[in-house]
Amino acid sequence: MKALALITARGGSKRIPRKNIKDFNGKPIIAYSIEAALGSGVFDEVMVSTDDEEIAEISRYYGAQVPFLRSEKTSNDYATTSDVINEVISEYEKRGRRFDILTCIYPTAPFITADKLKKAVEDLERSDADTLIPVVRFSYPPQRAMEIHDGKLVFRQPENLKARSQDLTPHFHDAGQFYVTRTESFLKTNNLLMGSIIPLELSELEVQDIDNEVDWKLAELKYNLLNK
Repeated sequence: MKALALITARGGSKRIPRKNIKDFNGKPIIAYSIEAALGSGVFDEVMVSTDDEEIAEISRYYGAQVPFLRSEKTSNDYATTSDVINEVISEYEKRGRRFDILTCIYPTAPFITADKLKKAVEDLERSDADTLIPVVRFSYPPQRAMEIHDGKLVFRQPENLKARSQDLTPHFHDAGQFYVTRTESFLKTNNLLMGSIIPLELSELEVQDIDNEVDWKLAELKYNLLNK
């Protein structure tokens, strides 16, 4: 099977300026995604989709391909990940190249490793699923979630208050790092979160949303703890 690693790296970032190439423990954060993809050995092509010449230059320096820049349509604030994927698939088809497996990787995910990507792609190939998504377990049981109504706390599921934590079904959420999908399945639904999905469970120490400066510092602390 032919496999493509697609790293999405738009130039615009409102909350953290130049987020995709901001220094993270000594090198641009996008470098971690590129190096993990290249090191996994499971991709026929590792490419970066960007509208930004500086991001393109840095991506090429770390070994990724940037065969074309994003169109204006897929570079605005309203473009979705699916829009970017469709454009990339279309541009490669124009060049006579098709891929069976597509892995969409975020550029601000320094906890991605070559081993994780290799396992994820191989797990999907061995399965009959359409997509694989890395997930992390909620640290506190959502079954005991509370809401505030008229200034007072209200339990959403009061029937679970006396249940033991170990008896409650674990809940998971998207780790926000990458998605592995069969290209044909994606083209049928135009959605990475449809069809039959299998998980790759990660620990809380390997997951950190990076949406502001505090998140960034937490991510560096976690990364240093994992890699000291």
